Amino acid sequence: MKHLFYFLFIITIFSCRKKTTASSQPEKDFASAGTINNRMGKGINISAFEADSTWQPPFDTSYFKIIAGLGFTHVRIPINWERGDRSMAAPPYTIYPAFLSTIKTVVDAALRNKLHIIINMHNHTALMADPAGQKARFLAQWSQISDYFKDYPDSLLFEVLNEPNGALTPALWNDFFAEALAKIRIANPKRCVLIGTALWGGVDGLDSLLIPNDDHLILTIHYYNPFHFTHQGAEWVEGSDQWMGTTWNDTQFEREDVSKDFGLVVIKSKTIPVHIGEYGSYNKGDIASRLRWTRFVSNWITQHGFSRAYWEFDQGFGFYDLATLQLNMPLVNAIFADTLPLPTPVQLDTIYAGNFTSGMDGWFLSADASASATAAVSNGVISISITRPGTQQWYIQLIKGGFSIQPGKTYHVSFIASSSISPRKIYADVAMSTSPWSVYSNYDGFYLTDQPDSFGFTFTANTTDPNCNIVFSVGDAGTGTVNISHIVFEEVL
Repeated sequence: MKHLFYFLFIITIFSCRKKTTASSQPEKDFASAGTINNRMGKGINISAFEADSTWQPPFDTSYFKIIAGLGFTHVRIPINWERGDRSMAAPPYTIYPAFLSTIKTVVDAALRNKLHIIINMHNHTALMADPAGQKARFLAQWSQISDYFKDYPDSLLFEVLNEPNGALTPALWNDFFAEALAKIRIANPKRCVLIGTALWGGVDGLDSLLIPNDDHLILTIHYYNPFHFTHQGAEWVEGSDQWMGTTWNDTQFEREDVSKDFGLVVIKSKTIPVHIGEYGSYNKGDIASRLRWTRFVSNWITQHGFSRAYWEFDQGFGFYDLATLQLNMPLVNAIFADTLPLPTPVQLDTIYAGNFTSGMDGWFLSADASASATAAVSNGVISISITRPGTQQWYIQLIKGGFSIQPGKTYHVSFIASSSISPRKIYADVAMSTSPWSVYSNYDGFYLTDQPDSFGFTFTANTTDPNCNIVFSVGDAGTGTVNISHIVFEEVL
């Protein structure tokens, strides 16, 4: 009996220890990544732990009640784990228990308010500067974080690293993420983990991102375009004072730019859930433009089935004033707006409209000696058949000349395109017709699928050219067919 008593006593203690996390949930009951991403819905960043405490206000868990009361369903908590008062910089790279306990308090408070919560690594400047030298610390920290929170429910998510950049190149980031994910999966085999992109976390890094074969990953992207608008007057961005006065007028062309930026993201979303982890505009911009931009981007993201987290709650981008304890309700409403007004009207003068009902209409195909392609017209569509793509986009180009531009005037080019390769990236621009072939517009990239879609770009000329080209560059993306039609060149009046 005595031995049986001790056996039952030990089992009882063990059972109690397993229940110390009030919100624990067996991992066998964890929802899928798609379900969790849908549950996250609309979120907000709280930046209390991302940088140096000398300029950050102390964190107050009562913020979660405000956030949940507004209707947000998740919070993203950027965390700098590198700071000397938070972790060891030398082996064994221990995260100090007091700081882990602080983050536990934050996680627990979010869960009590029925909020999903994302914790990440943020502003790890040493890692960005010296990936090889900091890799062991990076992996050791994720092993500790993963083990510490292993008993938490699926409403806690991990984001491996915020905005990889600098010496942490896209190729290195693919390796680092895979190794960190392996560490996390030891204690958390089914917890959702967010994978971001290199090159500062935006859409530009998605081309080079290798997504591991893991059913519990969510792709996270940051969005601040146009940067001169969202970051005008930002004290930490050199030259941003020169952007003051930049507006966002919610025209159809500005909306078109947002759709163009997210082209590859939309394609990737067919195979992995997408979370827009940061988007917002700094408070130095005019509030009318900020509301228009926030309303449209918020709606666009939601309409495409992505979850999103506005940047941020109570600092320069935010809507909560720490001094007055007041909410900027117009900004809150812009984040939550379910309906959009019609785009701001724009007057246009059509300079050229090609529908190719009677042949190539002056367009010709140029191919480098290392590339090979032919072009033909059928049913109003130019089909470019590529047999050797070459190694540069401009090795195969569809060109038409004779267009005139004048300084200070704004122009818009639109077209419909598809490709036998999905996705396939092509480029379009307006450029000089002679050496040095300078590009007057941006060198815009567009992602095509096998379904025809509308694309376009806008630019303001800074010089006079009575004989410039419209150019489509379609090389360096494999063999196959690119179809282009309904090319229109317009002046914005």
